[in-house]
Amino acid sequence: MKNIPECYGIIPARYASTRFPAKPLADILGKPMFWHVFKRAAQCPELLKTVLATDDTRIYSAAEELDVPVVMTRPDHPSGTDRVMEAADILDLPGDAVVVNIQGDEPAMKPKMLTELVEPFVDSEILVTTMAKKIRAEDAENPDQVKVVFGENNRALYFSRSIIPYARDDEKPELYGHIGLYAFRMKTLKRFVSMPAGRLENTEKLEQLRLLENNIPIHIVVTDYQSIGVDRPEDIKKVIKAVSL
Repeated sequence: MKNIPECYGIIPARYASTRFPAKPLADILGKPMFWHVFKRAAQCPELLKTVLATDDTRIYSAAEELDVPVVMTRPDHPSGTDRVMEAADILDLPGDAVVVNIQGDEPAMKPKMLTELVEPFVDSEILVTTMAKKIRAEDAENPDQVKVVFGENNRALYFSRSIIPYARDDEKPELYGHIGLYAFRMKTLKRFVSMPAGRLENTEKLEQLRLLENNIPIHIVVTDYQSIGVDRPEDIKKVIKAVSL
């Protein structure tokens, strides 16, 4: 049986955010949000190492105080994935490694989700993976909940803030919400950051569309695990309930 390549987790943590400034430092049960993300990621046995990548001295100092491995990156990255690439370079990760981009606003993430995310890399044809979960129609109406459609081979067809697929008649299609965890082969990550943002990416403000616009396939891992992303301050209450369970 083929083995999964060496896997490394990187958590991008940017201080500035239009909807939620200083989000990585948001208090959840006495610890900053990034700490909860790191602690859960560190429980994934497939990850050899997990590191926080930030652009801000306040986050960097807080990470050091909490013994969270951290690297300082440039403040001008256009996306979290670009920050992950710089961190991978700083860490001098192997060229054949799988790099996992762990969103810093997923403090309720289950470690098993990361295992599910990297398992497909036993297949050498898989270049990028991300996750999706079935959602209710009412949840799909929220533009913060990104939707994804994919083919029979689990290859992503499109991501959107709009409801996809659109039910023209009365039928109720299966709707899948995107979970913002990604894993890249190192060569694909390097290619991603070398490409300019695409037309669809700029329209939807979804960086994963850059891959699809450049014919780089994304493999969708459908999970049964629930994840609660933090987009706005009011989401903290839901997360506190989830991480307390």
